[in-house]
Amino acid sequence: MAKNAEPVEPAEKAAHPAYPVGLRLAGRRVVVLGGGQVAQRRLPALIAAGADITLISPSATPSVDAMAETGEITWIRRRYEEGDLAGAWYALVATTDPAANATASAEAERSRIWCVRSDDAEAATAWTPATGRGEGVTVAVLTGHDPRRSAAVRDAIVEGLRDGSLAAPQHRARAPFVALVGGGPGDPDLITVRGRRLLAEADVVIADRLGPRDLLDELPPHVEVIDAAKIPYGRFMAQEAINDALIEHAKAGKSVVRLKGGDPFVFGRGMEEAQALAAEGIACTVVPGISSSISVPGAAGIPVTHRGVAHEFTVVSGHVAPDDPRSLVDWASLAKLTGTLVILMGVDKIGRIAETLIAHGKAPETPLALVQEGTTAAQRRVDATLATVAETVRAEEVRPPAVIVVGDVVRENPDRPIG
Repeated sequence: MAKNAEPVEPAEKAAHPAYPVGLRLAGRRVVVLGGGQVAQRRLPALIAAGADITLISPSATPSVDAMAETGEITWIRRRYEEGDLAGAWYALVATTDPAANATASAEAERSRIWCVRSDDAEAATAWTPATGRGEGVTVAVLTGHDPRRSAAVRDAIVEGLRDGSLAAPQHRARAPFVALVGGGPGDPDLITVRGRRLLAEADVVIADRLGPRDLLDELPPHVEVIDAAKIPYGRFMAQEAINDALIEHAKAGKSVVRLKGGDPFVFGRGMEEAQALAAEGIACTVVPGISSSISVPGAAGIPVTHRGVAHEFTVVSGHVAPDDPRSLVDWASLAKLTGTLVILMGVDKIGRIAETLIAHGKAPETPLALVQEGTTAAQRRVDATLATVAETVRAEEVRPPAVIVVGDVVRENPDRPIG
């Protein structure tokens, strides 16, 4: 408003949208009239902004009282009097007295103080947006006379920033990082919020075949996606080549995500990668993922534990056969357990595994289920017993990746469909 100009009439105000602006109130006087629920909701943000806050109200909620007790605000315990807004940069009028609110609003208008009114937004000179904060960003939403819609839009934006589904890359310099991210069992919705956010911030993603591939399609065009299975190995073992790639990109100042299926530390060689990075002085963060050992059976309607059926479950790798000298699994002891046995990476060895378990005392009729490509659109479940599993795998053409569940829990069925 120009100097000496007449105040704008309400009808004219309504014809124009509010002009969004961020107020820097640190060290500046702010007056709040009324100590009820409105003040209780608004005061924390004003305190966080560093404002010099004076509350004028004969009473206050316990939470507002506590803010005064700790010195975060100054509380004058009386009703509003004309002149109380002198020297203020911003005022919040939220008393239960409409006449006092109108008088205070008029004072703010005369003194050119931006003023919010809780009882009459049209009479105010400022509106409080629905605000939220996520990943270093403050979101403020105004939708005129629909505060619920403002809150809904704010929540959607903040949630998108937090879980990485809303891409908002930083363009200023930032420290490079390496993150070992567990992508979960396959369904892209089952990655953790933190994992998805780190993916959205990455410059380079080195992905496993069993990671949630659909997430890679959401990455911005500038992100370099490297298939770990296609890294040239040369004289290195596959894992050594992956370690070398992580180190190379990190030392180049890139933000790197190593995207794995399941959890990085459940047969994912995550510790080998963390140790290789540490040896080069490169810090990394580990983001746990939902392991397929429990999530895939669950998606197929199989509980790994169930009251009165199984009080334990054991997860083992079946990538080497029981008679292979490299095997670290005590199959003889496993055969004696009464709980659930979950076998990962064991489809091509399941015949020999079953024979070994039976030889050490496991009943041939023990039920077993193979869940192929669990949690994805291609998921399928094939049931068998230890005695029949080898032939069943051949006849049904079961292929990796598949999780194998051995035990009586396989016979349990939910009361409603899973999915």
